[in-house]
Amino acid sequence: MKKFLVFLMLLAAGLGVGQYMGWIHLPVPGAQPTTGGGGPRRQLQSAIDEPPVITAAVQRLDVPVTLDAVGTVQALNSVLVRSQVDGRLLELKFKDGQDVKKGDILARIDPVTYQAQYDQAVAKKAQDMAQLANARLDLDRYDKLAVSNYGSKQQADTQRALVAQYEAQTRLDQASIDNFKAILEYTTIVAPISGRTGLRAVDAGNIIHASDTTGIVTIKQVQPISAFFNLPQQQLRAVNAGLARGSMRVQALADDNATVTDTGVVDVIDNQVDSNTGTVIVRVTFPNADKVLWPGQFTNMRLFIDTIPQAIVVPTAAVQRGPKGAFVYVVGADRKAVMTPVVVGRQDEQRAVIVSGVAPPARVVTTGFALITDGAVVKPTAQEDLPALGAAPANSGNPDNAAAQPANGARRQGGGGGQGGRRQGGGSGQPGANPAPAPAPGGSPPAGAAATTQ
Repeated sequence: MKKFLVFLMLLAAGLGVGQYMGWIHLPVPGAQPTTGGGGPRRQLQSAIDEPPVITAAVQRLDVPVTLDAVGTVQALNSVLVRSQVDGRLLELKFKDGQDVKKGDILARIDPVTYQAQYDQAVAKKAQDMAQLANARLDLDRYDKLAVSNYGSKQQADTQRALVAQYEAQTRLDQASIDNFKAILEYTTIVAPISGRTGLRAVDAGNIIHASDTTGIVTIKQVQPISAFFNLPQQQLRAVNAGLARGSMRVQALADDNATVTDTGVVDVIDNQVDSNTGTVIVRVTFPNADKVLWPGQFTNMRLFIDTIPQAIVVPTAAVQRGPKGAFVYVVGADRKAVMTPVVVGRQDEQRAVIVSGVAPPARVVTTGFALITDGAVVKPTAQEDLPALGAAPANSGNPDNAAAQPANGARRQGGGGGQGGRRQGGGSGQPGANPAPAPAPGGSPPAGAAATTQ
């Protein structure tokens, strides 16, 4: 009896809600029947009969093959400026954080002591030069006397040896002058490279020594600048093949992993794979004209290694996963959504390369899968076609748009997609994975999507 009462209460509540929402119309005594109208019930029924969807065209594009990595920016050259002599620091000719050029004066050390040593060396040479001149005159006289037998030959030979001794002494004096001149020049400290100064480590008026390890200031070259990242050994052969075809482009990306901050080239690949991590170090050089890259900074990098010519491409959101693998809904002229199995090559957060299953000029559903079944009639409400990638060089791809493949270490290479594949809705190709999230209107990828590789 209690169950029957509960059933009646639930039935009454359901009828009340249905009548209130317009789903159920109960006859009212004395009211005239109505026909037509577009109430919530009819709108809901229309949405169920023809669910609204967003579609995109299947395209043929040149798709660049890329590797994504996180790199560390380092100065191309870094110099700790230190004094080569001891003395009192008279003045500093730079400001902290100033851009300096090679040869610019940075500091001056008191030169009085070193100037005196230089002057002494110059005077000593002048003294020895005078003795040399007198010895040469005597040698000329002794030679003449020896020829006429008015003087001994031994005396002439002794004088000749004395002249040679004075000549050697003058050369020693010149070497001493050069040495003291170099030491005197060390009192003027100049920039050894062009770059940007850091924070100074000493103030004017202090006594500094050549043995000081802190130095005066550090100069780092930031234009151009270099960056390092680890490349998995599985990708080493492909990268070496790309380098053999020519220079390989690398993009430095902002935190959103989409905005390109700078574009550089691969400079060198280390000559050894780290056996502990299974990776090899790659150095990239960026022009850094706008100084957006800074030493010590972490940055996302995208390496272009190849191009897939005229690949069949659909938005990544169009690829769904089911028990039998990947599939898309193809919408024909009759507006029927037909479930079509596909084989996916490589994909990223925006594009998926289709190996087989669909071809242009077919259109596929990208948003609105909730009410779609195989063969259902749908109502396309918008289009979100992918922008054209354009032709790309075979050795580097197009740097402005990329089908990315993760390369942030060996762990991301295993499993055909790893965590990025799971976020994309089964990027690892396993049956029963969650479907890919649909992008917002306008074709932008869902936040946090990761590039995957099939």
